[in-house]
Amino acid sequence: MVAVRDSLFSQQKVNQIQSTLIDEQQRTQLLEEEKSRFESRVKIYGLLGIVAVLLLLAGVFYRNDRLKQKTNEQLQMLNQEVRQQKEEIETQRDHLEQSLTDLHATQAQLIQKEKLASLGELTAGIAHEIQNPLNFVNNFSEVSTELIDELKEGPFQKLPESEKDYAEEILGDLTSNLQKINHHGGRASSIVKGMLEHSRTESGEKRPTDLNALADEYLKIAYHGLRAKNQSFNCELVTKFDPTLEPVNVAPQEIGRVLLNLYNNAFYAIGERSRKMNGSDYQPMVTVSTSQVKDNVVIRVKDNGTGISETVKAKIFQPFFTTKPTGEGTGLGLSLSYDIITKGHGGTLTVYSAEGQGTEFIITLLIGPATYDWTLS
Repeated sequence: MVAVRDSLFSQQKVNQIQSTLIDEQQRTQLLEEEKSRFESRVKIYGLLGIVAVLLLLAGVFYRNDRLKQKTNEQLQMLNQEVRQQKEEIETQRDHLEQSLTDLHATQAQLIQKEKLASLGELTAGIAHEIQNPLNFVNNFSEVSTELIDELKEGPFQKLPESEKDYAEEILGDLTSNLQKINHHGGRASSIVKGMLEHSRTESGEKRPTDLNALADEYLKIAYHGLRAKNQSFNCELVTKFDPTLEPVNVAPQEIGRVLLNLYNNAFYAIGERSRKMNGSDYQPMVTVSTSQVKDNVVIRVKDNGTGISETVKAKIFQPFFTTKPTGEGTGLGLSLSYDIITKGHGGTLTVYSAEGQGTEFIITLLIGPATYDWTLS
């Protein structure tokens, strides 16, 4: 009996121990599973953290990149504005420099005009004062020449033969002297006449004029006039007239005088160069052209002669200035031409030249009624 009880008790113990072991195993298994799940969660959270950090870094980098791009764009805009401002400043500076240059040129022209106006008044007074005694010199030289001719026909014939040779020699010297007096008196008269023309206060009647025909007419007059004096003179004449040129309200005789003076100067320049280049292949040429630029008519007279130096060019429109030898020029031609164009017609007369290559004179006249007067400066 006792043995049966012990046996049952032992069986129960075994069952309890087994049950305890099974519970312990289940709890251990649950703990292992719980640990495994915890580790998985830790890994997931770690990955999520890394992803979050990466996203944060990417956001920071993106923001920095955007800020950098925006800053670069602003810098480019600023650089462009700076460049534009610099260009504007340089443009304004160039404009101011050009304005200053024009102002200096205008000032020089005004000073020159004032000098010429004063000189014109002075020359007019001098010319009138000189003209009267000069007329007496010329008239008496002509009368004295006539008296010598009468002396030769009358009293001279009554002289003894031994004295005639000596008397004839003296009369010949007197005649020669009177001819020289008459010649230089005539030259002085032409100078005085030019001075009076230079200082006159009116420029003739203005009317619509075909400048093409006028320029061509006076070119032929100048050329054939020079050929009549010097048969050896020869040059090529080139005309480039604008057929659409409108009539211009000018004084034809005055403009003709200007053109004639420019043509004669051109012929003189090419003649001088021909003499200097004797035997070379030099081909003298004078070119005359007309054109219409907006409201202006432009006449150009160009030669391939000796040209003008800068020193001479600065004085070329001054009265009595000439580069020609004594007796060949009065120095009033270009000065008078300048006044006719500028004061008489409100235009411009400019000169461009290269020494040893040629010269070009440019006349610019306004199309339409001319309201200018010689008395205006």
